[in-house]
Amino acid sequence: MVGRPRRRPRRVYADRGYDYGKYRRLVRARGITPVIARRGVDHGSGLGTVRWPVERTFAWLTGFRRLRVRTERRADVHQAMLSLACSVICLRRLILN
Repeated sequence: MVGRPRRRPRRVYADRGYDYGKYRRLVRARGITPVIARRGVDHGSGLGTVRWPVERTFAWLTGFRRLRVRTERRADVHQAMLSLACSVICLRRLILN
């Protein structure tokens, strides 16, 4: 294989939609610890603080129309647009702070 070897994540964070024994077993079989919110339990599991940066980043990226509605057929052009959008987001955050 070309490139750097892939690293396995230690944990997988998920919301209540994935709280099934099947998913927990599949993740554990791969040597990954599942951190999945339980159904029927009050909110406050703390997963929101871990998931917020991911959700916020997706929201920022959907602000770029070319990423929200994927019109690019070539993966390299889409990757370039994604990199450019991430650069603009970082620049905006630096200017604001």
